[in-house]
Amino acid sequence: MGRIKTKDIKRLTFGLIESYPGKFSADFGKNKEVLGELTIIPHKRVRNRVAGYLTKIAKRKKLAKPLDEPVL
Repeated sequence: MGRIKTKDIKRLTFGLIESYPGKFSADFGKNKEVLGELTIIPHKRVRNRVAGYLTKIAKRKKLAKPLDEPVL
């Protein structure tokens, strides 16, 4: 089981996804760099948690793509 993210982390993450829909990927390091360019987050721990949550959401979206063929 993983750690539970606070409402502040979730709110910030979903706000960033709505504002910049195509900027984030399933790579933690790239998400961390993009966060540094787009926002000013003064604390390293908060930036890392947001980047990790962005990565988790991007991986979920990648796995949740619909199938082209119907399953019988």
